[in-house]
Amino acid sequence: MSVRVTTEAFDPGAETNAFLAGDQGAGAAVTFSGLVRSRPDDPITSLTLECYPDLAINQLSVLIDEAMARFELIAATIIHRYGTMTPGEPIVQVMTLAPHRAAAFAGAQFLMDYLKTDAPFWKLETSPAGSVWVAPRDDDDSARARWEEPALASI
Repeated sequence: MSVRVTTEAFDPGAETNAFLAGDQGAGAAVTFSGLVRSRPDDPITSLTLECYPDLAINQLSVLIDEAMARFELIAATIIHRYGTMTPGEPIVQVMTLAPHRAAAFAGAQFLMDYLKTDAPFWKLETSPAGSVWVAPRDDDDSARARWEEPALASI
């Protein structure tokens, strides 16, 4: 289990290779990399994520512990950046390792759904029109809520 909250850029491919190097007999690995998005119809020039690193590390560690137990993962890693980034740069990487693919996929989705709603990061988008704080999205809350259903408690 690993949590890294950093201002430093990271290489998703190198991180994945390092994660897989200690596979411990797993049958499946899932990696998700989130990037700074700028849409053609609503472009941004930068995204600034603010956080209290110690708080974020503590909360993400609890989240990984829950995912490890809930989905019987062999390993899990969250890398999350904060600071100012430009479109196309990696923001977050979630990696899970499990005996079977269903658990690896579910563990990664669970982690991302909670990261989008509960992680202590605040997003400020800057565009040619100015800067605006990003509001929570109902879609993200709905995605997170599905993990509270008993049928999805484990795989």
